[in-house]
Amino acid sequence: MKLQEMKTIIKFRLSYGGNESDYHQIDLYDVSQALEGFQRSIALTMHLVLNGEIITQAPALKGAKILATPAKEGSWEIIATVLAGIYAIGTAPKDTPLGHIVHSVYDYVVSQSLGVHVDYEKSIGQIVEEYNKENEKKLQIEQHKVDSLIEKCTSAITEIHRPIFKTKTAKGAKIISELPSKKQQIGPEFNIETFEYIYEEFTEKTPIVIKGRISSYNSNTFKGRVYVAAEGHPIAFELSEKCRSDSVISLITASLSANAVKDYNNQSSTVYCRSFRNISRSGRLKSYKIIQVSHEVIEQ
Repeated sequence: MKLQEMKTIIKFRLSYGGNESDYHQIDLYDVSQALEGFQRSIALTMHLVLNGEIITQAPALKGAKILATPAKEGSWEIIATVLAGIYAIGTAPKDTPLGHIVHSVYDYVVSQSLGVHVDYEKSIGQIVEEYNKENEKKLQIEQHKVDSLIEKCTSAITEIHRPIFKTKTAKGAKIISELPSKKQQIGPEFNIETFEYIYEEFTEKTPIVIKGRISSYNSNTFKGRVYVAAEGHPIAFELSEKCRSDSVISLITASLSANAVKDYNNQSSTVYCRSFRNISRSGRLKSYKIIQVSHEVIEQ
């Protein structure tokens, strides 16, 4: 697709600050890996928004291009300009609704990856519903797909931290989205604490029983997310190797199916899981390692 046939959807500005980066310098290898992660996370997000599906390789991005603007002096920064085919945005108004959606999905992915909860319905669900009412081309951005995108972007978002944790040529980083009418930060600021959250994981020794509803599940990785009322938001989980039988997976997918259509009165909607808590260095809950699943109450 020729650039003349494309329009700017949104820009993302990645900047590093502290240490050598304040003097316009940063370790070349570290920043090359960080930029690869930056590009990959944007590409996977953009492909989901435009095409309604998850890809695993950034070069598979269809319907859009990501162009780079050179780093500027000051702190070390680079701008990624996201372009999409005109077919995807119609008349390309001053502030395309598609740009707001891309911002919201990317913010959700980065925030959730770094331990900051964002409400899917308020941040993404409502604006996608409004967009689909007014546009012939419908977007398919269900929560279970966005939750799966988080898993695919974890390594990429970890790599954005590389100048911070490896050679320490920077102390922090942030991503800013730019639309014609506003600039907004994407997720929290990147620092050594967010790196430790996304990279390090410790498993508690004593299992607990949780009650929840499955909001996403990947049959290839045996990973997903479960909404736990006690926590107030979906939490990542992985089925242990001894908990991957057909009967267990049937319970998981039955809960997912019921919750996908908001059939919360269906008995299959709720699952009880005996699980180990995976926590960060600071003790924050990151995920569950599930060792037992049932539709009946499990005694602690």
